[in-house]
Amino acid sequence: MFYKSTRNSSVRVESAVAIAKSISEEGGLFVPESIPMLSMDELRALLGKTYAQRAAYIFSKYLTDFTESELRYCTERAYTTKAFDTENIAELAHLFDGTYMLELWHGPTCAFKDMALQILPYFLTTAVKKLSLEKKVVILVATSGDTGKAALEGFKDVPGTEILVFYPEEGVSDMQKRQMTTQEGENVAVCAVKGNFDDCQNGVKQIFTDKDVLAIMEQGGFAFSSANSINWGRLVPQIVYYVSAYVTLAEDGELNYGDQLNVVVPTGNFGNILAAYYAKQMGVPIGKLICASNVNKVLTDFIRTGIYDRNRDFHATISPSMDILISSNLERLLYLLADEDDAQIQKWFGLLASTGCYEVTDAVKEKLTELFYGGFCDDTETKETIGKLYQEYGYTCDTHTAVAVKVYQDYRKETGDITKTLIASTASPFKFSGSVLEAIGAESGETDEYAKVEQLKQASGLKIPQSLAALQQKPRRFTDSIEKTEMRQFALKKLHLS
Repeated sequence: MFYKSTRNSSVRVESAVAIAKSISEEGGLFVPESIPMLSMDELRALLGKTYAQRAAYIFSKYLTDFTESELRYCTERAYTTKAFDTENIAELAHLFDGTYMLELWHGPTCAFKDMALQILPYFLTTAVKKLSLEKKVVILVATSGDTGKAALEGFKDVPGTEILVFYPEEGVSDMQKRQMTTQEGENVAVCAVKGNFDDCQNGVKQIFTDKDVLAIMEQGGFAFSSANSINWGRLVPQIVYYVSAYVTLAEDGELNYGDQLNVVVPTGNFGNILAAYYAKQMGVPIGKLICASNVNKVLTDFIRTGIYDRNRDFHATISPSMDILISSNLERLLYLLADEDDAQIQKWFGLLASTGCYEVTDAVKEKLTELFYGGFCDDTETKETIGKLYQEYGYTCDTHTAVAVKVYQDYRKETGDITKTLIASTASPFKFSGSVLEAIGAESGETDEYAKVEQLKQASGLKIPQSLAALQQKPRRFTDSIEKTEMRQFALKKLHLS
């Protein structure tokens, strides 16, 4: 299996190169030259397998330059009870009739990013070894809250790597900020940026493609890679949990092989729902892909109109990991829907960079609306949804998962579609305790984050994740705060290259 660039279809590299480089030289994203298929017999064969075994099988379809033993090495070390608090790695909760929560937050940082970022360090170090690269790899990360901590935890003290994380200073929850600024490890650095996530993401992309920076890095014996979902090694693990969830639902007798299953995903950068699209294209019987947004509804508007326009007000919400106006992974989808027309992709994303807006063709628009449904809700509706789930079902969810539930309810009312549905639950409610407490009517006026966590424990009956509880005693290590124009200088300084 070779990988092409969304902005240059003539590029052909193996997966080890795609994972190690993260982004193509001209700024395109790596995509597999074809999407491998899974037959119903192959899905049935995954019955009774562990999550790690299922993952290794799916990876063997995409990472064909990795040996079977290399894939086993990666999966058996990533997906264990040492990192995850459940043997199933991801849990399925039966919420109400025909609707299931795919809980992706049982990893060390209590967010769905762990599903990919526990294995990416193994992928990356294996790829570097396969390619005989003798440079130290610098993992450069922009985060809207969850990716940063998951990447820091995955790469801390991994030999041959350094990791630099940039987050929007006022754009993450108190718990997310505490998770990052107390991070342990000798090879880690964290910095707040005075701006929003898009500013962080644009700054990282500019550093990646800055020829002067690349020359300095080359001379210093460094090479860039990324833990953001622009890296194929971050995206391919996300395909696994949609495949695995379908098999588990069949295993539990909730559906028969061949039955359709709709999927709802709260998303900002489009990576999580894109993984569901890849699973669908592989042959998993996934029906409608329901894309849930908060009031930063650039994706909802795009799916409904075919016009992508980031020229709008940016809103800081109680679902901060979705506070994004430039959805990087959309480029991969559009490349496929536009029949791999790299010139068209260059044109659209050139317009996005220069004007902030582009419109896709009628043919792409038709494919888009056939595959996806886009919806959104505001903070008030998000809290109301959390409260209703708590009161009616005794289920406590976080502020991102609630967006998905509300959008699904809207979709069902609008379409009458009663197909069984999987909702991606992306974070532990304890990461957003204040908002969740307010939503379930248990707010007490406490200002201390850990008093809120304890209160949520009492109200929900849920156990506080050990990794979050341990943060209370950890000292804050990182206090840097910079302007968005200073990111390049900060990165070079931290690497002792300026």
